[in-house]
Amino acid sequence: MMLVKRLFPSHVSSMGFCSSSAPTLLKSGDILKQARIFSDTDVTEYSKLSYDLNPLHFDSECARNTGFEDRLVPGMLVSSLFPRIIASQFPGAVYVSQTLHFKSPVYMGEEIIGEVQATSIRQMKEKYIAKFATKCFKKGDLVVIDGEAMAILPTLSTEQVQSMV
Repeated sequence: MMLVKRLFPSHVSSMGFCSSSAPTLLKSGDILKQARIFSDTDVTEYSKLSYDLNPLHFDSECARNTGFEDRLVPGMLVSSLFPRIIASQFPGAVYVSQTLHFKSPVYMGEEIIGEVQATSIRQMKEKYIAKFATKCFKKGDLVVIDGEAMAILPTLSTEQVQSMV
């Protein structure tokens, strides 16, 4: 099963489930994805919240002098796709842990595909602990971030939830 939602700074459009009487349940191996294009406004708003004022995010000349093509999108902003994907499918999920490995730079205006793949799921009373392999891609299959996440899910039934951008 593959579930996809595309997210852009000004709007959200959903692709995925058709109406059916049977709920779709998350199982090991399932992949959930969202696409996002990060803008200058996204980076500015992120920096206001995080106090990340690294000139690599705001000064093209500084970024080029450091060996990059242009200004970078902060890696932590890009990695925010992972909890967003999980929360959009499982409202009430508790994000427990995340490891991250930054593999390649992300520049403003590039489409990034965030992907979480369920690798293990176990029941804990009336909730579920799910472990996910996490990856972000650009230009098709170029990995920009990878890692693992763990979340406590209230249910294994996936939902299409309208996200706030």
